[in-house]
Amino acid sequence: MNLLVTGAAGFIGAALAHRLLDRGDTVVGLDNLNDYYEVSLKEARLARLAARPGFRFVRLDLADRAGMRTLFAGERFDAVAHLAAQAGVRYSLKNPDAYVDSNLVGFGNVLEGCRHTRVGHLVYASSSSVYGLNAKMPFSEEDSVDHPVSLYAATKKANELMAHVYSHLYALPTTGLRFFTVYGPWGRPDMSPYLFIRAMLAGEPIKVFNHGEMLRDFTYVDDIVEGVVRVIDRPPSSGDASLLDSPATSTAPYRVYNIGNSQPVRLLDYIATFERALGVKAKLDLQPMQPGDVVATAADTTALERAVGFRPSTPLAVGVQRFVDWYREFYKVPASRG
Repeated sequence: MNLLVTGAAGFIGAALAHRLLDRGDTVVGLDNLNDYYEVSLKEARLARLAARPGFRFVRLDLADRAGMRTLFAGERFDAVAHLAAQAGVRYSLKNPDAYVDSNLVGFGNVLEGCRHTRVGHLVYASSSSVYGLNAKMPFSEEDSVDHPVSLYAATKKANELMAHVYSHLYALPTTGLRFFTVYGPWGRPDMSPYLFIRAMLAGEPIKVFNHGEMLRDFTYVDDIVEGVVRVIDRPPSSGDASLLDSPATSTAPYRVYNIGNSQPVRLLDYIATFERALGVKAKLDLQPMQPGDVVATAADTTALERAVGFRPSTPLAVGVQRFVDWYREFYKVPASRG
């Protein structure tokens, strides 16, 4: 297939592009290379992709309506994997405009491009953050997601609603994937693996919010990518009225799935996994809960397993060790330091 992967210089987008190229697809990678985090890391990811046949990079901002219209008209994509977004819960408290421009305006431009060029399937990144104040565990797609606690989460719920409208009005097949705390090699520097390893190797304390009493469903990036690829190949079809009983399905060709490891880990146990992988004892700076955060996330992935026959399986210790090994190699950190 000829696919568009937005956010191709990003963590998950780059990994997905490699996986699609591995199986023989043609990939157009889109990214605006913004400076939310170090651009050099994004460029390094792109350099690996640029060396591969079948990949072409387009530097473009999602909010550029004319540019997006031209891109879609010129390429005629079979499917779109939309992973570009302004990420980060805490950053949304500081720079809300970035979330409106990228996650709302940008997503609208993607939907319009798919609609007018009859793209066969739009798969887009939602987030476990949409569950907000939900207390029932594990989180199920059957649950209401009406109480987000960050603008980032609100934009992701808005994406799901916008996608449903286009599925209903224009028969555009759309699938939203609620990612649960993705980690692994080539990850984002604003996320906990980077923050922990940098502080630990420097002998500095790491900030531990809610005094460590948090649970997260950490999901290894290769598992996420495998799930995305399988979903791309299974566009939803229209269904009967009974599908309206669930917020994750519809009479329109629309679906939403959780994709997570289904094994939530206590934050202090997560830190201990890094201690073992590095051979370094962490210094903890225990802090209160941060605005916009949630205490726990845990994924019920039954629906995804039923739909595409896949469930993430990489153990946390294995995934963390792979990240640590990659970090040492990429940043040239001698093993003797840890």
